[in-house]
Amino acid sequence: MDILKEFLSKEFLSQFQTGEDVTIFMKELHTRVYEQMLEAELDNHLGYEKHSNQGNHSGNSRNGSYKKQIQTEMGESVIQVPCDWVGEFEPIVVPKYQSRGLSIERLAISLYAKGMSVTDIESEIQEIYGINLSTSAISIITNKVSQAATEWQNQPLESLYMIVWMALYSKSGKTATRLFTYVEV
Repeated sequence: MDILKEFLSKEFLSQFQTGEDVTIFMKELHTRVYEQMLEAELDNHLGYEKHSNQGNHSGNSRNGSYKKQIQTEMGESVIQVPCDWVGEFEPIVVPKYQSRGLSIERLAISLYAKGMSVTDIESEIQEIYGINLSTSAISIITNKVSQAATEWQNQPLESLYMIVWMALYSKSGKTATRLFTYVEV
């Protein structure tokens, strides 16, 4: 990757004096990546890029952003989540009312579980987030999950299971009405 070579140049690395400097930089980079992915999601939702004339009189447009505190692989971060005027924007990367970001791996698994093909997932992630994730990488991710699911499905059953069954009935005259049933395995 050419980007990686640029990042690892001597000039770039000279700015870091301690391991803490590197950690701070990585955390800031991670935050910026989340914010760019959210902006890309909003672009896709609205159907036009920021500052584009296509948004004029479209019925929905950008409406600023709000701060959100999230937990990521790099620790706790505060990101700016963009909003739309109508309030219909539902982010995928960091869903509303959740403080954990959706990793690309989890996104690929979610799309695969919903029936998308590996090539469709690749194009969707590229189109929305601008991330080039190869079909082989997506296949590796989905195969891991499929293998774990198959192992779980094929595990031997126990010879005895405890089952608790309760029902609550209300009797009125000669008729009884079931109000509640509870079953636990």
